[in-house]
Amino acid sequence: QVQLVESGGGSVQAGGSLRLSCAVSGYTATRHCMGWFRQTPGADREGVAAIYPADNNTYYSASVKDRFTISQGGAMKLYLQMNSLKPEDTARYYCAAARTPRHCGLWLGDATTTDWGRGTQVTVSS
Repeated sequence: QVQLVESGGGSVQAGGSLRLSCAVSGYTATRHCMGWFRQTPGADREGVAAIYPADNNTYYSASVKDRFTISQGGAMKLYLQMNSLKPEDTARYYCAAARTPRHCGLWLGDATTTDWGRGTQVTVSS
C-alpha cells in the first residue's frame, strides 16, 4: 500500500514562499500520476499540480500556474514550490498518487482511484 506523508506547511504573509514535501513509500509497481490537491472547509478538493514520474511532464491548475512548481526527488520524494502566495491559497494541501493510468492533467479534475496523504496546512495572511 502506498503511503504519502506531507510536510512543510505553515503560515506566511502574502507574497511569500513555501515548499511542501511528500515522502512516498510502498510502491511495488509502476507509478502513475502524482500530485498535489488542496481543500478549504466546505469546499471540494481542488487539483493544484500533477507530474507524470516517467517523463516529468507537469500540469497545473490555472489558479497556480506560473507561481507553483511541482517536482520529484527520485522515486521517494515529491515537492511543491509555492511562490507569490496569496490569501486565497490558504488551504490544507494533500499529496496524492493515482492508482491507475490516467492523463495527469485530467486527473487533477477527477481524482478517483487515488491514494492520499493526511495533508499539511498552509495559511497565507494579507
